[in-house]
Amino acid sequence: MRFRNLKELTELCQAESKTISQIMIDEQAAESGMTQEEVFAQMADYYQIMKEAVNKGLTESTISRSGLTGGDAQRVLAYMNSTETSSGDVACRAMAYALGVSEVNASMGRIIATPTAGSCGIIPGMFVSAQERFGWDDDHLVHGLFTAGAIGYVIANNSFISGAEGGCQAEIGSAIGMAAGAMVELRGGSADQSMHAVGLALKNTLGLICDPVGGLVEIPCIVRNGFGAVNALAAADMALAGVRSVIPSDEVIDVMLEVGTAMPSKHRETAQGGLAQTPTGRKIMYELRHKHTKS
Repeated sequence: MRFRNLKELTELCQAESKTISQIMIDEQAAESGMTQEEVFAQMADYYQIMKEAVNKGLTESTISRSGLTGGDAQRVLAYMNSTETSSGDVACRAMAYALGVSEVNASMGRIIATPTAGSCGIIPGMFVSAQERFGWDDDHLVHGLFTAGAIGYVIANNSFISGAEGGCQAEIGSAIGMAAGAMVELRGGSADQSMHAVGLALKNTLGLICDPVGGLVEIPCIVRNGFGAVNALAAADMALAGVRSVIPSDEVIDVMLEVGTAMPSKHRETAQGGLAQTPTGRKIMYELRHKHTKS
C-alpha cells in the first residue's frame, strides 16, 4: 500500500483528486494482480452477503445454539413500527439491522467479518439502513466498503482489530470508526472529514474491554453492535457538520495500541473479567458447561 496511516491516505486523495474508495480500489488491484473490475465485483459479492444477513436477522429465527440470544433485532424493529421511539427511526433501524447481523453470526449463519465476526453487524446495519433511506444503488455502498476497508487497513497495521489483543475497543471500536469514515464519504464529505469521523468514533470507545459471557460472541457482543451502528452515525454527522477531532486520528489509533497493550488479560476475550465474571455471568458459564457435559 502507498499509505501507512490516515494522514498519508488523505494526502493521496488530495494529490490525485480521488476519493478514499478510489484509492483503495487502485491499491487492491495493484497488490492482488486483479483488474479493478474484478476487485470491485468481489467486494460487491461481499455486500450481497451482508444484505442477506440483515434480511435473515429480521425475518428468520436467530436463536443461538446456547439459547442465550436471538430475536432482539426483530423486537427492536417491531417496537420501532409500533410507537415513536426515543432515538428516532433512523437510529433505531440501524440498530435493529446491526443486531440482526450479529444474531445471525451467533446462530451460525453466514456473515462478513467487518473487521471481525464480533463486530460484524455495525457496517451492514448502518449501510443497509442508509441505502434504504437515501435510495442509493448497490455500487455506491460497495464503494463505501472500500472506504471502510482502507480505514480498517490502517487501524490493523498500526494498532489492533482483535479483541484478544486489544479488547473490544479493537473490534467494536474499529468497526465504528470504519463505518463512520465510510458514511462521511457516502454522504459526499471530503477525505479530511472522513478522517475526523474516524478519530471522533475511536475516542468514544477507547478502553472498551472484551468480556464475553461464557466465552461466546453473544453477551454483550450483540448489543454492542447495535449501539455501535448508532455511534457511527453520530460520528459521521459530527464530522459532516464540521466538528473536528482535536487529537489527530492517527494519534488516537496510537492510543488504542497503548491502552490495549496495558489492558489486563482478563479483559481481552478470556472471559476471566468484566461482565463474564459477574454473578450472573458465572452462573451462565456454569450452566453452559453443565449442559455441555450432560449432552
